[in-house]
Amino acid sequence: MIETWWYQLLGGFARAAPPEITGVELLIMVIAAALLSLPRATWRYFGLFTTIVHELGHAFAALMTGRVLKGITLTMDHAGTTTTIGRPGWRSAWSGFWGYPTPAALGAALTWAGVNGWGPAALSTGALILLAALAFIRNAGGVLILLVTVSLSMVLVLAVPEELTGHVVVALGLALLVGSVRDLGKVLAVHLRRRRELQSSDAYLLYRSTGVPSPVWLLLFAAVIAGSLVAAWISLSGEMGPGIA
Repeated sequence: MIETWWYQLLGGFARAAPPEITGVELLIMVIAAALLSLPRATWRYFGLFTTIVHELGHAFAALMTGRVLKGITLTMDHAGTTTTIGRPGWRSAWSGFWGYPTPAALGAALTWAGVNGWGPAALSTGALILLAALAFIRNAGGVLILLVTVSLSMVLVLAVPEELTGHVVVALGLALLVGSVRDLGKVLAVHLRRRRELQSSDAYLLYRSTGVPSPVWLLLFAAVIAGSLVAAWISLSGEMGPGIA
């Protein structure tokens, strides 16, 4: 099975035929994305995936600036911590910023990849990144969460026919976009109503490290998320590739 999965994984880097997504199918995808991210029962589990993406956003941003990734922790209550070391200043702020915006940015990227025939490559790349991330998890709960996610990614690589990967990747991208909006609402609620939880907010931590007020960081988070939503809509409208049929 592992050999088959590896063959499928490597084969996924070839471009497939762009999918034809009807308006009805797109509506179903949006409803499914909302059902994953809005009800508490489903968000309890799908929110763990957005937390993984959130923490990997911090990790990749840190690596971009030459900081060293020491480890990532994940917990079942959607909390996570990414620990890096390196020179302080803008490098630390850059890595600290790319938490909340990353699920939205990835969602837009997946939407573009899905409609342009790169759905198999997106699934293969995601599976490899998740596998590599296992080496940096530093708590048992985090290992369990990531192992389940890696297993699901393996199922997608093995079970989804090539002609359907674009549809699946677009749906996953939309789900991440909706999830990013929910997470933004959650961090805004911390600043407006639950200020005792400020230590959990990236915006507050960025304020503490840079002196730039938290509302500025919240606006920047919102700007990236809004831009990602617009980018996804452009992709689906056909202005950046084959679009809605």
